[in-house]
Amino acid sequence: MKLEIGAKAPEFALYDTDKNKVTLSELQGQNVVLLFFPMAFTSVCTTELCSVRDNISTYNNLNAKVFGISVDSPFTLGKFKTDQNLNFPLLSDFNKEASAAYGSIYENFVLDLKGVSKRSAFVLDKDGVVRYAEVLEKASDVPNFEAVKTTLEGLN
Repeated sequence: MKLEIGAKAPEFALYDTDKNKVTLSELQGQNVVLLFFPMAFTSVCTTELCSVRDNISTYNNLNAKVFGISVDSPFTLGKFKTDQNLNFPLLSDFNKEASAAYGSIYENFVLDLKGVSKRSAFVLDKDGVVRYAEVLEKASDVPNFEAVKTTLEGLN
């Protein structure tokens, strides 16, 4: 299932690394960037999320809340967040429901791992409507962050 631009973003309820439940509905009124990624501690994921870390002021200035989402446990994500000094929340989609709802899940990933998040980026406006959607088939690719920023600029 592909999530279309202009569609209402699927609701989710996921735990962050501090074991707080985060829901999409409580984020209404804010622009949101959701970054699904395959696995913590892998090279491309680390590079991607550290690049967001280093540019977090850009997202803050565009009134956007950024979330990284993977199927790793909250405990693994907590270690990853600390090790990489990430300055935005990571959410655990351990049950794979959000990844599936956003069309961002591999049936089979490397080493025959099933149900791993595809690397993808979604921009949601203050009403929870999808304004940008990019789901990558190759885990070695990274989202077009210029397009993400341009989309956010258009929402302000």
